[in-house]
Amino acid sequence: MKTDTIFYQLFQSFPSIFFELIQLPINEANNYRFDSVEVKQLSFRLDGVFLPQNNNPQTPIYFCEVQFQEDEAFYQRFFTEIFLYLSKTDLTNDWRGVIVYPNPQVETDKVQRYRELLNCERVRRIYLNELENTPQTSIGLATVQLITLSKAKALDSTRKLIQRVRQELTPDQKPQELLQLIETILVYKLPLLNRREIETMFSLDELKQTQYFQDVREEARQEGIEQGIEQGIEQGIEQGIEQGRLNKALEAVPRLLALGLSVEQVASALELEVKQVRAIQKET
Repeated sequence: MKTDTIFYQLFQSFPSIFFELIQLPINEANNYRFDSVEVKQLSFRLDGVFLPQNNNPQTPIYFCEVQFQEDEAFYQRFFTEIFLYLSKTDLTNDWRGVIVYPNPQVETDKVQRYRELLNCERVRRIYLNELENTPQTSIGLATVQLITLSKAKALDSTRKLIQRVRQELTPDQKPQELLQLIETILVYKLPLLNRREIETMFSLDELKQTQYFQDVREEARQEGIEQGIEQGIEQGIEQGIEQGRLNKALEAVPRLLALGLSVEQVASALELEVKQVRAIQKET
């Protein structure tokens, strides 16, 4: 999953985090709808736009871009798309631009044409590495910070953040949805993380709601182990998958025996015990 997709999911579900990032009151989020806007005449779309929901023309439109890779043509594209959209929309609101960088090193130095725009209040550049120096980080900013933490720090920070979500958020603040996003970030940052390490961070009910669980269940179904999945969840997903693979191997025994392979050859090929193969041979 791309980094900008994670951010857009975060802003879609928790728009107050965006306003925290730009140091505005979080209740500003009540005045906005996070959306993608399309300029049909020109066949292009802007994915990260906060559109005002009130009728006050003084409420600015926010154009947000997440940029985690160096791109010399970035500002050319960023400002071109903004001005093309403004030229076609019926909205007369003022506008602001927000660019989210992991650190200043990613930002292109090709800014001479856009220096005045970048140096005025219309455009904010957010460098996420600076959040590490923020004392008493809110849950929202701590979630964003998790995206840029080193892998060495990410695991411990995730555990602490999950505990904060459970303890500090009320049901109307959508803690379960935030936990799903935290799980997405964790898997994105640590794709080789052992499944059991992920499972220990979430309760079974929380795990069942995550995309991680949905992916594992789908993997199990595709491998022909749907029968053991529920038991596998309770006892550890790894154990359930192993049982499913065993079932699949056992199902293949009669076909291999019918091809003329010996019991010993079948056992070796399928990594089964000889007595398991003999038992199936007797049944067939």
